[in-house]
Amino acid sequence: MKTDDQIELLKKVMDALEQQLDDHFEIVLHDLRRPYDSTIVDIRNGHITGRKIGDCGTNHGWEIIHGTEKDGNEYNYITHLPDGRILRSSSVYFRDEDGKVAVALCMNQDISETLQLEQRLHTINKYVPPQLPQKEVFARSITELLDYYIEQSQQRVGKQASEMNRSEKIEMVRLLDQKGVFLITRSSERVCETLGISKFTLYNYLELIRADNDAEEKE
Repeated sequence: MKTDDQIELLKKVMDALEQQLDDHFEIVLHDLRRPYDSTIVDIRNGHITGRKIGDCGTNHGWEIIHGTEKDGNEYNYITHLPDGRILRSSSVYFRDEDGKVAVALCMNQDISETLQLEQRLHTINKYVPPQLPQKEVFARSITELLDYYIEQSQQRVGKQASEMNRSEKIEMVRLLDQKGVFLITRSSERVCETLGISKFTLYNYLELIRADNDAEEKE
């Protein structure tokens, strides 16, 4: 399909999405054949990021165009705006007849209010999930076992790692440390990737946790 035809088709998709979703969803169409400072050719609910038709593309699109990032399509990734708002985003790239990236359709959902509501409800309910029942796991590899512990720890905290704040990440590391997870080869790398932190930060968390444990034992 020619790029101009793709754009017209995607504008119809945008019409449907705009009617289906509420005004917390921004929908953006980029024509990446244009100069990069004016790639936006259509945008709905632009108040989310303050952009308009004729504005610039993002750093992500720039890296896709210039080949410094591969496999551009991304779904449900989190972005933090300078004013503190949090977006959940997805971006899909379309290529022209020569295989060159030419069009991008992006969606950004402002989830700041729902996250605040989630935190408020947690504060009101003061609900702590019960201790998960111990069960035997017949893992086929040490990697599967590590993934099991990571998933269980996220369930205990009550959030996916991508949504956790610092104290919740420390709690997740504490739960993993209790299970001896960091004795598993290369577990640190996997935990850091899941939590979106550096090894240095992970080691700081472990020092805090183990210092607290030592203090409790002395009391």
